[in-house]
Amino acid sequence: MIQKERKHPLQWLRRDVGEHLDRYLARLVFLLGPWLCLWMVEVLNQNDVFQDLDVWQVAMNLIWYYALFFVCRLILGRLRRAAALSAVLSFLVGLLNHYILRFRGRILFPADVAGWQTAANVADGFDYSMDQYIVQAAILLVGYLFLLWMCAPQRKRARLPLAASIPLWAAILGYTYAFFFTGMLPALDIYTQQWVTQRNGFLLNFTVALRYSSVDKPRDYSKQAVLDLMEQYPTVAGDDSVTHPVNIIGIMDESFADFTIFDGFESSEDPTPFLHSLKKNTIKGWMYSPVTGGGTASVEFEYLTGFSTYFQPPHTVAYQLYVDEGMPSLAALAGSQGYETTAFHPYKSSGWNRPVAYHDLAFDNQMYEEDVTDPQYIRHYISDACDFQTIFQTTQQQVKSFFFNVTMQNHSGYAQGWNNLERTISLPDSLKLADSNAEQYFALARQTDNALRELIGYYSRCDEPTMIVFFGDHQPPLKNAFYERLYGKSLDQRTTEEVMQQYAVPFFIWTNYDLSGAEELQTEDVVISPNYLGVLTAKLAGLPLTGYMNFLDQMYAELPVVTPVGFVSKDGVFLSKKELSDRQQDWLDQYAILNYCGMVDLFDQARPMFCMDEK
Repeated sequence: MIQKERKHPLQWLRRDVGEHLDRYLARLVFLLGPWLCLWMVEVLNQNDVFQDLDVWQVAMNLIWYYALFFVCRLILGRLRRAAALSAVLSFLVGLLNHYILRFRGRILFPADVAGWQTAANVADGFDYSMDQYIVQAAILLVGYLFLLWMCAPQRKRARLPLAASIPLWAAILGYTYAFFFTGMLPALDIYTQQWVTQRNGFLLNFTVALRYSSVDKPRDYSKQAVLDLMEQYPTVAGDDSVTHPVNIIGIMDESFADFTIFDGFESSEDPTPFLHSLKKNTIKGWMYSPVTGGGTASVEFEYLTGFSTYFQPPHTVAYQLYVDEGMPSLAALAGSQGYETTAFHPYKSSGWNRPVAYHDLAFDNQMYEEDVTDPQYIRHYISDACDFQTIFQTTQQQVKSFFFNVTMQNHSGYAQGWNNLERTISLPDSLKLADSNAEQYFALARQTDNALRELIGYYSRCDEPTMIVFFGDHQPPLKNAFYERLYGKSLDQRTTEEVMQQYAVPFFIWTNYDLSGAEELQTEDVVISPNYLGVLTAKLAGLPLTGYMNFLDQMYAELPVVTPVGFVSKDGVFLSKKELSDRQQDWLDQYAILNYCGMVDLFDQARPMFCMDEK
């Protein structure tokens, strides 16, 4: 019997490659696809893969790209089609991320996907022209698709054998489970990047943000811990020694900022002279927002509820994920004291799930763009002057009014036409070179300042006691180069205090009567974050404070600014989380317990601490 000669594996491989070279070349091009997609997407992410990402970040991004390629291969059964589909999908998502990075100064987050309707509402106000990043990425995509086209096509759909497909599915599903449902990421100290959001690489940062998209229960949380705090911080009765305003008007002005906080800012004239002139019956200063460049709904959520985005997964939006019927709010408190409560946003109601959120936060009335009588526009948005006219009309019609307004005039982008907008503010050449559209923003700020003069003038002549709480939601999304020019340094070289300058917006509380109790408060250069501003509103209006608001009032005296990017102590020192004292950390730990209870786990026994019974 003649025995067949057993061939060495390398000899077999050499022969098989020689006989099926086209097949092996196709496999090689397929395996190179995830590397090219990583490169392509990071070009759109304005990252240099070879310099800006660590080896571990490159590896963890690549795992997701390989998972995408192999899932498409397992489903489609064809190598070239799977690779082409994966590459095109990667490019399209990378392009979407690039535009968000261009418009908002940060990358795409899972909450942005849920908020697609809000983005679509303002999509026509931005510049979608191609830039060098889009061109480079498109060249990479076309080059890769050409390589795929050059590969020999499969004659028929070919499923992988079970010996290969089962381990592949097991590896993909196993890694996905470990990534999203175990302590792997915390153990590796991997969290969402917030300051320079590109730092993890796009796909890794997006999936990490998705991993942290639910509010974690505080380590020391228990219902008994909440009840203990409830005893420590009881409800505080309304203050009858102060004037109770008939009208309480809260105005959160879109992208309204005061750039005098930056030493490097210069302009032809003061963009906001009336704001700076306010003195009488006024408390004013800086509010440190939890967001910059976008994320309006997060700021109004903090103001209306006292809950802090510090305890939420980064860049999630409470209006879409966490607000539920009966959630405690400033509107509910005002309603319990006989105020008719109205929320007004002069734009599309579909933005940020507001109709549902405002209903759950106990607003009696809601008004949107279609409710504006005789609308007047600047660019494509209702002007602040027209917006304030709507406030005048509404408070005239209501006996006792709590009115909350989110304006629209100053919304980005700033490459729109100058429709009904006068060119009032000129910037030096260095700032114009950094952002050629910035002058439009400052012209808008001047229009808001003019409208403020009319607003205060109107209620100065009004007989009804009126309180106005005015604040910007965040600074505008001007280009990074503009901010680098203001700082005189790269953004990644900033201190905590310098970073927080980009989160500072002006606020003031003004009344048309003597502001009783203000003599006990600092009235100039006050610092605060929006989670406390609602409490200050209620306190100055003589409203009762719930136990939770009583807690926030006392915490404010110790830690007057709490944001996801930093803190300010009672002595005015800017702090990172690692720099908090034990006492400050204790306050933050108690805050975490009450924040979680009120926002996620409001059980019946604890409800009196957060909600006031109606009169």
